[in-house]
Order: sequence, then structure tokens, then C-alpha cells
Amino acid sequence: MTRGQIKDTREFFVPDLCATNSVLILFILAELLVLVYVVGDSDLPAIPWERLSIASLFVQWIVMLCAGLLCALRHTLAQLSLVLGVLACFLLIQLVTLASGVVAQALFTDLVYATLDNWWLVRNQLVAAVLGGIALRYFYMQQQLREREQAELNARLEALRARIRPHFLFNTLNSIASLIRSRPGDAEQAVEDLSELFRASLVEESRQTTVADELHLCRIYMRIEQLRLGDRLRVDWQVDDSLADCAMPMLLLQPLVENAVYHGVARLPAGGTISVQVSDEVDRVRIRVVNPVAAESEFVGGGHQMALDNIKQRVAALYGDAAEFVVTPGPSEHRVELSFPAEAVQ
Repeated sequence: MTRGQIKDTREFFVPDLCATNSVLILFILAELLVLVYVVGDSDLPAIPWERLSIASLFVQWIVMLCAGLLCALRHTLAQLSLVLGVLACFLLIQLVTLASGVVAQALFTDLVYATLDNWWLVRNQLVAAVLGGIALRYFYMQQQLREREQAELNARLEALRARIRPHFLFNTLNSIASLIRSRPGDAEQAVEDLSELFRASLVEESRQTTVADELHLCRIYMRIEQLRLGDRLRVDWQVDDSLADCAMPMLLLQPLVENAVYHGVARLPAGGTISVQVSDEVDRVRIRVVNPVAAESEFVGGGHQMALDNIKQRVAALYGDAAEFVVTPGPSEHRVELSFPAEAVQ
């Protein structure tokens, strides 16, 4: 699948059951249910291994077939309303269970532990109805929890947009005032950069942005800070141009760069170089921000830690386990690494 063909279906209440973790969890849960049933209906200490193996084969077949069909039909089911989507998933589970039972009934007249009559089929349908209903209810509650978390993160993002650090605004205005007479061209450029930075902070989060847009915003911010820090602030941009059109959450990289300046370079008398790397790693966007720190500096703390926590929670809510966020503080440099799937802007 190419980046342009990637379609976001994360809003559907049934998770991606084709993921490795999901398949493993389903397998373990199904096997535990079979084990509880067989052990609970057997005469201990003897364990009916043949009965356990046949029951495991039958149950795992149904569970994995249901998971595969729900995964394959996930995009189609996501187009339905919530009620119709739940009903369709429930009916699919019932049909798979019934079809599997009928096939087993046709191929085997008797198993070790049960006669495959019509009541056996009815019992299978009842068990599938109860367990399927519980699973769908669990998926729905998990989706509601994710939506509440996303709403909270969106509120934090709005607060982040609304809160421009006073010291940054005042320093920028002072820098512009000092340049008006001596370097009017640079002062005009600074006013335009500040205006564009404010405009970006007011854009609604629902509009998708790209890696190129976010990098452009970071470069604007760096130009403004260089008015104050001058040659003390140096930036090493290492960007893979093939990722320019990939989707990226808005205001994800810029806060990392801002903190690298404020908590790193700005506190060093001689300044330093901030390294911003954006690379392609097997259909993933990997971002690395490295900056020098003073030996006695406590880089992670206060507002910086809050910004890092906000970014970590945002990428977790958007990408789940597919995202990585690692912070590595050190005595001489601070490193932040972020990785998420490369997707095209829809």
C-alpha cells in the first residue's frame, strides 16, 4: 500500500484486528476461555487433552475468522452509522459461528465430548452472542475513552495555541524595534514572520498539515529567535525531502524546537547548534531534535516537561502503539526522538 492509498479508519469503534498485538490477545483470550470450559467440565486430576485440542481448534477457527473478516470489512463498516455498524458486526459473528458449526456438523458426526446435533448449534450461537456482545461493548467503551482523551488533548492544544510565551513576544517586539532604523528590511521580515507564526497558531486542528508546513513554521520561529540570539543560535537541518507531503499533526515539531532553544541554547553563553533531523524509516517519519545543555541545567522540568507530556499523549491518541516517543536527557546534550507512520494528507 502506498502513502497516497492510506486511509484513516481509526475512528471506527472496532480496532484493527489484523495488528499483531490484537491477534495475539485474541488467541490467548480464546484459549483461556476454552481451557476454563474444558477444565470446569472435566473430572480432575485427569485432563481430557483430546477434548481440549478439538475445542481449541473449533473456537480458534471461529475467533480468527471473525477477526479476519472484521479487519477486511473495517473500512466498509466504518461508513455505517454506529447502530448499523454494531448490528453488522454482531450478525457477522453469528453467521461465522453458524457456518463453522454447520461445516463441523457435516464433517464429523461425533466429537470426543459432544454430539453435533441442532441443540449443539443453538448452544454455539448463544455463546457467540454473549461473548460477541461483550467484545463489541468493550470495543465501543475503548473508543469512547479514546475520544474523550482526544478531546482533552485538543483542549490542551488550543490552550497551547492561545498561550504565546510573553518573554518570546516581548523579546521579538524589542528586536523589531531595534531594527527599524538600522535594518528596516530585517524588521519588516520579522513582522511578517511573527504574523505568520500567530496565524498558524490559530488554524483549527482538524485541518491536516504536512511535514513541509511544520518545518516551515519551525524555520520561521528560528529566524525570529536569531534576531535575539544572533550567531549563538545555529541550526543543522537534516531533512528528507521525500517526506514533504506526509501528514503530520500540527504544532508537533515546533514546540520541541522552541524548548530546545529556550532550555538549551539560550542558557549557554556561547550558544550552540540545534540538530533537527527528519528521515524516512521504512514508511515511517522519524524526527530527532538534539540540542546542547549547560552542565548544571535541569532541562526536563516545569513547562518543558508539560510540553513533552502533551506531545507524547497527542501522538499516542492519534497513532496508538504505532507511535514512538523517547526523551534522552544527558549531561551535555538533550535528545528527543519521535516516530509515527508516514501517511499522505487526505
